[in-house]
Amino acid sequence: MSVNSFDTYPLTWKPDKKNLIPPYYKSLAEDLTYQIKAGLLKPGTKLPPQREIADYLELNYTTITRVYNLCKNKGLIYGIMGKGTFVAPHSSEEITVMLPTENRDCIEMAAVSGFSEYSELVEKATSTVVERGYLRNLYEYSFPTGHPHQIAAGVRWMEQMGTHTDHEHTAIFSGAQNALTIALISLFSPGDKIAVEKYTYTNFIEVAKLLHLVLVPIEADNQGMIPDHLLRQCMTNKIKGIYLIPTCANPTTITMPLTRRYELAEIIQKQNMILIEDDIVAWMLSAGGKVLPSLFDIMGGQSIYICGMTKSLCPGLRIAYMTYADKFREQILHGLINVNIKSSAFDAEIITELILNGDAYKITNQKYLQAEKNSLLYEKYFPTRNPYAEKISYYKWLPIQVKKEAKKIEEELLRAGVRIYHAQQFAAVKDNIKNCLRISLCSAGNIKKIEQGLEILKEYLEKNSR
Repeated sequence: MSVNSFDTYPLTWKPDKKNLIPPYYKSLAEDLTYQIKAGLLKPGTKLPPQREIADYLELNYTTITRVYNLCKNKGLIYGIMGKGTFVAPHSSEEITVMLPTENRDCIEMAAVSGFSEYSELVEKATSTVVERGYLRNLYEYSFPTGHPHQIAAGVRWMEQMGTHTDHEHTAIFSGAQNALTIALISLFSPGDKIAVEKYTYTNFIEVAKLLHLVLVPIEADNQGMIPDHLLRQCMTNKIKGIYLIPTCANPTTITMPLTRRYELAEIIQKQNMILIEDDIVAWMLSAGGKVLPSLFDIMGGQSIYICGMTKSLCPGLRIAYMTYADKFREQILHGLINVNIKSSAFDAEIITELILNGDAYKITNQKYLQAEKNSLLYEKYFPTRNPYAEKISYYKWLPIQVKKEAKKIEEELLRAGVRIYHAQQFAAVKDNIKNCLRISLCSAGNIKKIEQGLEILKEYLEKNSR
């Protein structure tokens, strides 16, 4: 068969030759990934033999082998000896937001790492902990909720973020995601309904799906979740819980003003809902010289409050504090001990050392100043109009006018050299999705790369907007 005869051959995966750019294996792997993630290639679809694709594209057979191997490593496709290669089940469903393992040469403006380059003081605290000679105590299987002095440091930290509690109602977890998961496992059952903003933290959506919990999306305005909309849903749904990010919400960056917090707190209490308050960015308000009371404080401690330390101090130290109402204490501790056994006492000790010696505040100040510089740079390209959207933050929420599918926009921007997430990644329900991008300003590595990424994004939007 001649090469050109493949132009009209019915291949299940038929990449557009005009879109291919060197290195071809990367370009093809990105195309195949997009086709699968967008649902254009359904689970179970048999892919063309590597030789046929190679002949059609006039490329080396080993190039296609490399493409298939890359996608197999991602879990997108699988091979059966003697039968061929197929699209994997559930390959298009995963939306968990995390740092990528491929395409490290692109400018990372999707994942939120929290300035991992600020580690000098963390390294110093680690050395101090090691030199004190009590590592054996930290390695023991004891204090599953955290050593008392570590919990005391967490209570002190949260007080400065606008949340007041005590050591009897506080425990240490292996990061905020771990704390969220244990809260859901401990307090909810499959089929229970939880109210969320229509656009919310992606990994919360994924955990809820894994636990077969039903998310009820509530509309939000430029101040956050709309109280009347929440109340209306409560009238027609038996909503057991509510999940909120009141400070610099992910992805919209909105910080709820005080009046909105009180309005929502009143509804939550009257409807007897379990509030899970994810407030990992409250430290940034504190660093900027302003503190708002948490919903936990407004509700007199009758809720769950989570304070993660990875974004504020060190991404690699997976430590979070959770404080909870007395009525939830037994269930939370049961979940913690049976799911976690215990969090890393060594990691918690490093965080404790940073809080007690004052270096935690130096680190957050450094990160705040860097976030301020990056945010000012962003404003030069894309001015923010919502007064309740945080001017200084790790990420931005940008409405766009590009009339293309979300995955296509992400794919084209990736090919242009920048990785960004569309609103689809954060939607609790997949209908009537806003055309917005969430842009991370803390994972590119340096401000020069951020500016390059913003230039690429602006050029793309100007070229593709109508």
